This record gives sequence, C-alpha cells and structure tokens, in this order.
Amino acid sequence: MKYASLCVASLLALAEGSPALADTTVKVTLWDKPAIMNSGMKMNMGMGMHGKMNMAGMGIDLDMTTVRAGKVTFDVLNASKDTIHEMIVSPIRGPDVSLPYVANEGRVDEDASGDLGEVSELDPGRAGSLSIELKPGYYALFCNVPGHFTAGMWTTIKAE
Repeated sequence: MKYASLCVASLLALAEGSPALADTTVKVTLWDKPAIMNSGMKMNMGMGMHGKMNMAGMGIDLDMTTVRAGKVTFDVLNASKDTIHEMIVSPIRGPDVSLPYVANEGRVDEDASGDLGEVSELDPGRAGSLSIELKPGYYALFCNVPGHFTAGMWTTIKAE
C-alpha cells in the first residue's frame, strides 16, 4: 500500500511540474480585392470547382495549416476595407473534396456541410474568435456570404 501511495504521489508531482499541452490559436485573415470583384471575372473558385486560384478576388489566409487535435481557437480578422465577411468551419474527408453548394443561393449548404461553428458577419476591419474541439482530420474554413465562396474565399486546415 505504501508503494502505491508513493507511485501516486510521484505521478501527481510529475503532472503538476509538466506543462500541459497548450490549446492552439490560429490567426485567420479574411481579405478581398474589390477592383477584381467588380471586373466581371468568372467566379468558379469554390472548393472543388477547379478555378485558377491565383485569380481569386477573395480569400482566407491562415498562419498555420496543420494544428494539434483538441481545442483550437480561430482569431479572425476581416481585413476588407468595405465588405462584410464571415468564417465557418466544417469537417471534410480530405483537402480535394467539394462542399455542398447551392448555386441558386450562391452559397454552401451549411447544414449539409456539417457546420461546426462560425464567426458571424464581421464588418470591415472587425475581429472575432471561435473556439472548437477538432478531432484528427481535415476541415474547410469558408465565407458563406453569397458569392464569396465561389470568389475563392475558402481554405483547409488539418488537425493531427
């Protein structure tokens, strides 16, 4: 019994002296190029639509594309000067899949995509955050303001 108590005390001391795995914070920037958006260019750059992403008029940048599974906080900044954006997180099977797109509404079907949470409509220059538990796998981050997804406003992140 004395040996078991000593083992438990040793394990508790190790746990208290060991730093816990920190939650992960991902910095997210939502951006757009209004001049390009108003030029009448084709907008077939949604996830899985195979547009030329270097021509995207909108996008989402992450400071990391792989995170540790567990609690992840997305600190989101709308860097636009004049356009409202949002960020939604949905699980996906892999980085090359398509999201369920509703063409006549110009947006992704959030229910069918498995929406895990969002930073709702952010005015230009505003910020918000979202903390969620991510299991190992791939996730899509996208803006679902009508037309923004097909303008290239999406990206993927992997939790390991």
